[in-house]
Amino acid sequence: MVFEHEIPEGSKLYFAATAKTKRLIETKASELLSEAGFEEISTPLFSYHQHQSVCDQRELIRVNDSENHPISLRADSTIDVVRIVNKRLGGNTEHKKWFYVQPVYRYPAEEQYQIGVEIIGEPNLSVALEQSTRILKALGVSALLQISNINIPRLLSEMLNIDLDDFRHVNIEKFLSLKIDWLTRLVYMQHAHEIDSVVEIVPEAIKGELIKIKELCDGLEHPNLVIAPLYYAKMLYYDELFFRVIEKNEMYAMGGRYKSDDTVSVGFAIYTDALIDALHSTK
Repeated sequence: MVFEHEIPEGSKLYFAATAKTKRLIETKASELLSEAGFEEISTPLFSYHQHQSVCDQRELIRVNDSENHPISLRADSTIDVVRIVNKRLGGNTEHKKWFYVQPVYRYPAEEQYQIGVEIIGEPNLSVALEQSTRILKALGVSALLQISNINIPRLLSEMLNIDLDDFRHVNIEKFLSLKIDWLTRLVYMQHAHEIDSVVEIVPEAIKGELIKIKELCDGLEHPNLVIAPLYYAKMLYYDELFFRVIEKNEMYAMGGRYKSDDTVSVGFAIYTDALIDALHSTK
């Protein structure tokens, strides 16, 4: 039996103080991004291309259009933003810095509000990192910034015949059981300066990817910064340098470098729902 006041599990309801906090977060982020030269975009709720953004197709909420073509509720915004700007707007705009404030949806009824940023044609992740940390700082949120490179576990998976799920689930026992000195050191590595002592003994392909992490960290000023060389996020488009802003089990922001239609870009999402909980838990 469904009562009149019930809402589907996974959907969101904000009112009074939390609704006010949600609006504050979205307004502050919009103001800061506009000041930094970003334009706002709002993409359609329905999309033909969500299968290019979501790893597990079972997470898509599917319907059909008037001609019976399969479409999905928006489960991710990144690829749609890049595709719309490059393909639909095309020659009508040369602007490459975009942001959006909108929810995404996953099966069966999960609703997640987020603030997203895409910098199309920009390969330097520090540009996106600067904007994300700037917004969080303005909101009074201080958390752990973790820098990774998704290409490292992909390469190690091929070299050492390790399943990518072992990286995704942080199977430390599996890594240590191989008794490879440089791999063991990567397991325990937390700070960028530690890369200097291991780059000479890792395989050449891994060396270059580790140096990318160090170069990114060298330009950052963050009070709580760590690296996680073996961290793997199962994403269809983030392909190299990657970051998360986390506090215990909550993720406040996530972003990275990606390629769409041969265009290299960087972007991130700030998770509004987690921020609302964090800001109210401190009151």
